[in-house]
Amino acid sequence: MGYVFNMNEIFEMAEQIEKNGAKFYREAADGVKTPSNKNLLIELATMEDQHQKTFAVLRTQLSEDEKAPTIFDPNNEAVLYLRALADIRVFFEKKIDTSSMEEILKAALLAEKDSIVFYLGMKDLVPDDFGKEKIDHIIKEEMSHIKLLSNKLLELKQE
Repeated sequence: MGYVFNMNEIFEMAEQIEKNGAKFYREAADGVKTPSNKNLLIELATMEDQHQKTFAVLRTQLSEDEKAPTIFDPNNEAVLYLRALADIRVFFEKKIDTSSMEEILKAALLAEKDSIVFYLGMKDLVPDDFGKEKIDHIIKEEMSHIKLLSNKLLELKQE
C-alpha cells in the first residue's frame, strides 16, 4: 500500500525545508568575507524565513478535508517521517566551501532544484480533494529562488 499525504503534512514539510534553507544560507554567510556576498546570502536566508511564514499562514487556511488524516496514525509517526524526509532530502547537513561563492551558489541551486523535484513527487501522493493544487504554490516559490540564484551565478561568472 502506498503512502498518501494531506496538504497539512505537505506544508509542514515545506516549512521544515525553508527552515533548513535559511540555516544553510546563514551558515554560508558566516564564512564569507565579501560584504556583497554576505548580504546576498543573508537576503536569501530572509527569503527562506518569509517562505516559511507564508507556508505557515497557508496551513492555517486549509479546510478540514485538506487537514484530514489519510492514514490511521495513532502514534503520530507520520510527522516524524515527514520531518526526516525534509531534513535529508533538501538542504541537508553538508560541509559548505565558503571560500568560493560560486560553490555556495551551486550548492544552493542544487538544493532548490531538489526541493522542486521533491514537491513534484509529493503531488502524486496527495489526493485531489486533499489540496493537491496548493503544491503548485510551493513549487512556484522555489522556482523564484532558482531564477535569483541562476542570475547571481551568471553575474559572478561574468566578473
